Amino acid sequence: MKRALAILGSPRKNGNAAKLLDIAVSCAIHEGYEVKKIDLYEQNIGWCKGCMACKKTGICVIEDDIIQIRENLLSCDLVILSAPTYFANVSASVKNMFDRLVGAIMDDNDSPIPKPKLSAKQKYLLLTTCNTPFPFDRLAKQSSGCIRSMREFFHISGMKCMGTVVFAGTRGKTQIPPHIIRKLKNCF
Repeated sequence: MKRALAILGSPRKNGNAAKLLDIAVSCAIHEGYEVKKIDLYEQNIGWCKGCMACKKTGICVIEDDIIQIRENLLSCDLVILSAPTYFANVSASVKNMFDRLVGAIMDDNDSPIPKPKLSAKQKYLLLTTCNTPFPFDRLAKQSSGCIRSMREFFHISGMKCMGTVVFAGTRGKTQIPPHIIRKLKNCF
């Protein structure tokens, strides 16, 4: 059985980022994945202390819900991350998750170039929403900044990207447009 980890990095449980994630989860299930869904805003995840002990052991010294997220990340075939764009970046909960998982995704090999710990057989799909309308979301580097941040984390891990989907101009919109749904489905 193929396993997928679906992560919501938005405080809005019924917002557009959550809707994108739900569509992606349905696609993953249709493709034969068993999906574990995690809402970062429902997890007990303390803030990274920057101690870097995780780079030596691969495990964060803070004992909280990041331990289970780490185990799911290490054992999955696919990660689907959906997060809104906040000032050309990810939300604080997503950034903190990235910081807390550094030891799980890259080796401390005394080299300036990180060595990935995860497999190139593992894939990731990145989803974001952005209030700034298209094409200004990209011209102003809003949604592209968020995708860049997410992509960097997974690229350093050694995983392979299976796609990115941006829903720009979301202000006041409560439905995912058909062209965004098509693009998302085409990732599978």
